[in-house]
Amino acid sequence: MSRSKKQPATGKKKKSRGKIALCVILSIVLALALLAGVFAILNIQSTKALLKLANSFNAVPYEEGTRLVPEKDEDGDWCFVTDGDFRIVQLTDVHLGSGVLSAKKDRWAMNAIANMITAEKPHLVIVTGDVDFPVPHSSGTLNNRNGAEVFCTMMEKLGAYWTVGFGNHDTEAYSYFSREEIDKFYSGYASKEGSHCLYQSTANIDGKGNQMIKVKNTQGVVTQAITVFDSHSYTDGDVMGILWKYDNIHQNQVDWYAGKIQKINADNAAIDPSVEPVKNLMFFHIALPEYREAWKELIEANPDVKDLNYQNTENVTYKYGVMGESSGMNPLANNGETYGIFCGVGDDNVFEVGKENGLQGVFCGHDHLNNFSVEYKGVRLTYGMSIDYLAYSGIWKQRAQRGCTLITVRSDGSFECANSSYYQDKYKPDDEASVN
Repeated sequence: MSRSKKQPATGKKKKSRGKIALCVILSIVLALALLAGVFAILNIQSTKALLKLANSFNAVPYEEGTRLVPEKDEDGDWCFVTDGDFRIVQLTDVHLGSGVLSAKKDRWAMNAIANMITAEKPHLVIVTGDVDFPVPHSSGTLNNRNGAEVFCTMMEKLGAYWTVGFGNHDTEAYSYFSREEIDKFYSGYASKEGSHCLYQSTANIDGKGNQMIKVKNTQGVVTQAITVFDSHSYTDGDVMGILWKYDNIHQNQVDWYAGKIQKINADNAAIDPSVEPVKNLMFFHIALPEYREAWKELIEANPDVKDLNYQNTENVTYKYGVMGESSGMNPLANNGETYGIFCGVGDDNVFEVGKENGLQGVFCGHDHLNNFSVEYKGVRLTYGMSIDYLAYSGIWKQRAQRGCTLITVRSDGSFECANSSYYQDKYKPDDEASVN
């Protein structure tokens, strides 16, 4: 009895299998497109709801005669004129997702900001980066302009003068809008008549949003120069930021800063030859390497410290706060250091050039759980308290790091600063009933 041979697949069967495979692929594509469409619609509705909330805030009730209105000087810089104290509120790491997945946490962040600014009534609000957090698994969107629009709308309703420096999350590689496009958005908003946005972007140097704001006395002498830098994002091929290889402030930005300060000193001397070189402050997102150097020196000199009772070292004077971050969050990051300070991975001379030009304080964000302030080699280095309810897993439940930083510049150019927790009666933090 002969065995029958297995017949090869006919052309019809091959075509049938091809059709099935094609149908499966098309079904997957259709399902993904449908899901994307649903998220797009929901995200539009979510942003509309946030804009409605932003428009609902009342203007800050400044007392008569206490609100300073800035004007641009001949250098094109915004200037405030006062012979008294100048009050700044630093906000950082707002992290508005502006998507359907982050709607509740976005409302919490907005209420926190409105409550704190309303209570403090500052002359100027400076945001040191990461207004936006368009990370899809947290927010449900890649649109990084929505958060900027919501924030601008809210600040306009509050009526406090403000500006912002870029953080790494404001324009991720996968975001819809580039740094150049978000820069144009803020610049366009600032150019609107009656806008309280003071954002400017200096041309012909690296980064966007490099700007200087001046405080002058009634004689015209600049008593404080406030520099906002773009501290950039990722470097060394770390396009998506997976390795947390952060960039440094670039040399042409440092040169621009030094030139501006020297011009101020010359202008001041023309008004009053006896005046001292202008004191100045810097604000940006990613910490300088000196933050790590200072903290490393402090904790290695205090290995058994309890209750934050640090003894000062030769170069470091402890002021307040903690280093709440851990390098273990990403073992591939931080150059193998065991200190949770995620500064730029390269070298820069911001600190050295700043010291040569009257720098007295630096304020940054980025490391959400760090809120310490130290004086290092004569310069105050401070982490602002973060707003973030969204970026870190479970951070919405934590409270120790959430708040703002209050900075008071005196008429002689000296300053004081302190971190201020959101969870105080004066801020009325009444929108987190679910937080234990």
